[in-house]
Amino acid sequence: MTVINGPLQDTERAIVGGALQATLVDLLDLSLVAKQAHWNLYGPRFRSVHLQLDEVVTAARDFADTVAERAAALGVSPDGRAATIAATSGVPGFPAGWTKDTDVIEALVRTFSAVIGRVRGRIDETGPADAVTQDLLIGLTAALEKHSWMFQAENAADRG
Repeated sequence: MTVINGPLQDTERAIVGGALQATLVDLLDLSLVAKQAHWNLYGPRFRSVHLQLDEVVTAARDFADTVAERAAALGVSPDGRAATIAATSGVPGFPAGWTKDTDVIEALVRTFSAVIGRVRGRIDETGPADAVTQDLLIGLTAALEKHSWMFQAENAADRG
């Protein structure tokens, strides 16, 4: 049942709603991973990575809000509850405890890779059903890829 009547037919709403819900969960989990890393980070690049993680948390939460509001506008009830995130997220786990700066960066690179891959798949899924949602996911992916690039560049000196 929906109390909001969006512009999509039931079939399109189901496709787009599923993509938006999965993206919402991944973004909320990304924000949690980044905050966990933020709190437990140590190492010589503490300050720069600490601040970079704050940017990721803010971006992920803002994107999550945009995605949830798009779902609601289409008549799909967004679900950002902790149990839903734990049960359905595709974000790799992050270790408990203190984490060295280089390990945090590597974990964030893996996390971004997973989230970006999943969202890119949803771009293809949503295109035929709703170009507006597809456009939202394209813009979101571009921003996530920018954050990913910055974390990859952070460790490039260690690999080069």
